[in-house]
Amino acid sequence: MAVPGKKIPKTFSSSSTMGSDEDLKVYCQPCDRDGPQLPAHGYCVDCREHLCETCFVVHKRHTLSRHHTLLDKNSMPQSISSVSVHPTQPDNFTKSCPKHTKEIIKFYCQNHKALLCSVCVTLEHTGTSCKVNYIPDISGQVINSKEHQDILKAMDNVTEQCRKKSEDVKKITAKSNSSLADVLADIKKFRTEINQRLDELERQAEDAAKTIQKENNKNLKTVQTACDDVTKSLKTTSDSIKHLNTSKQADKLFMELKLAEQMIKDYEKRVHDLEAYDVKEYNFKENKAISTLLEKESSLGTLAEKSLKQPSPPPHVDIKSRQTSHQGKICVKTSKDKNICWIKGMILLTPDLLIITDCGNKAVKMVDTSSQSVTYQLQLDTGPCDVTSVTSTKLAVTLPVNHNIQFISVSSNKLKKKQTLKVDGYCFGISYCQGKLVVSFRYSGKLQILDTNGTILTTVKGENIFSRPEYVTTNTNSIYVSDRELATTTKLNWQGEVIGSYGGMTEPKGITLSDDGSVFVCDYSRKVIEEIAGDFSTGKVVLKDLNDPNAACLCADTCKLYFSCFTGQDKHDNFLQVFKLS
Repeated sequence: MAVPGKKIPKTFSSSSTMGSDEDLKVYCQPCDRDGPQLPAHGYCVDCREHLCETCFVVHKRHTLSRHHTLLDKNSMPQSISSVSVHPTQPDNFTKSCPKHTKEIIKFYCQNHKALLCSVCVTLEHTGTSCKVNYIPDISGQVINSKEHQDILKAMDNVTEQCRKKSEDVKKITAKSNSSLADVLADIKKFRTEINQRLDELERQAEDAAKTIQKENNKNLKTVQTACDDVTKSLKTTSDSIKHLNTSKQADKLFMELKLAEQMIKDYEKRVHDLEAYDVKEYNFKENKAISTLLEKESSLGTLAEKSLKQPSPPPHVDIKSRQTSHQGKICVKTSKDKNICWIKGMILLTPDLLIITDCGNKAVKMVDTSSQSVTYQLQLDTGPCDVTSVTSTKLAVTLPVNHNIQFISVSSNKLKKKQTLKVDGYCFGISYCQGKLVVSFRYSGKLQILDTNGTILTTVKGENIFSRPEYVTTNTNSIYVSDRELATTTKLNWQGEVIGSYGGMTEPKGITLSDDGSVFVCDYSRKVIEEIAGDFSTGKVVLKDLNDPNAACLCADTCKLYFSCFTGQDKHDNFLQVFKLS
């Protein structure tokens, strides 16, 4: 039977026995498998194979074997008996390469931590930076190794995380389904209340109709009774006159005729007075608001989400040091303006499109920040205050004098007035988020959360919370309000609960948010803009020595901060200041 590294002479059969004193020549084992017999020139200790001269040279150069220990012809084992022969192991390589599906994975790259086939090695991992190993050469070390234990532990950890996640979702789903059961009950209750209210309105309309019917019948009876009395009295008098005339009783006839004249005058007046009983026809005119509501509204209500998880307190945030540079100013006064500009509110629709409210000139203006010019101006009947974007093509502006919120459409670089929404007070600040409007009421010291139809969802009020709230801004987690009189900036959740307050200012006004959760506030009296950390623990002045900063807006894309001034002077108030933050 042939042994690797040796060849049985062809003159012997496979069953022949060779003498022990006969020294068999050692041949190249790789060539012996598939090619001609060539004498061995060296030996690879790692591969445990004799190599011919060509294989010996290639073995030293190949990526997979260049680090193997090679013995030259003089040092190599001179007979097969001196080489440890190991029984052939079964082929354990069965996993196909994901890149080369016809190849089997047999190698591992230490540098890229990748399993490889021979094609991968040849094409992608032949560089000097890659340390590639033949898997059988290194696989023995993984048995009961730390890596083996760590991998199993990591798998157990992920399994445990999945189990906990499944349990958590199960609990949350149960709570959600329970809340939805309450929702269904509330829908039924709401519908019942609507039905009861409609029944009440129906009864009121029916009672009104029945009252008119009753009055009509009463008037009819009065007229009929009066007419019957007149007719009966006149007939009696007429019969008497006819009798006296027939019987030629001149004296009595004379008196009766004179009495009849007076009676006729009295009865004519009485009949004339009956004309006051004017009877009208009626028809039913439906309430337009109710009929329009039923046609216009697409749902009985909405399902508002509420988190089933306990909110975790925000981590303490250190305000990073910012570099600021003045980028110039934008003139916002136009030929239509008769007064000094008083920019009370601003919102960016895109990095190049800024919307501002000019209370001094009763206008909403569209500003192109690239060309630094006003491109459109919409005149209003009264001075607007704050502005927010409802959608990319819809704005909402507070009109405090009229107690209105004016909706404005944005299309084709134009602004157009749409519907208005009545509110119950001097509305000042406004912000829109997730289908809700948050509005501050400057002189009634309150904040309201409304839907876009004007339904009040939440009212926040209290002398320890607000006194003169002005500017409002929001994100999906929180509501931020500056109170000019209390000199505080307050942070609330969407349930209206105070979750933070910062009092390190003197007269906070305009407020704007950054993407990292910090808040920029115009401190009007101190003539600075201060940045408050997201957890409201600290604050730091980022711009100082300003000219009475009033309203502000931050562009996250360009890191530019826009703000207006309110000094009563043209040279300051007619311009927006632009600063770069970094």
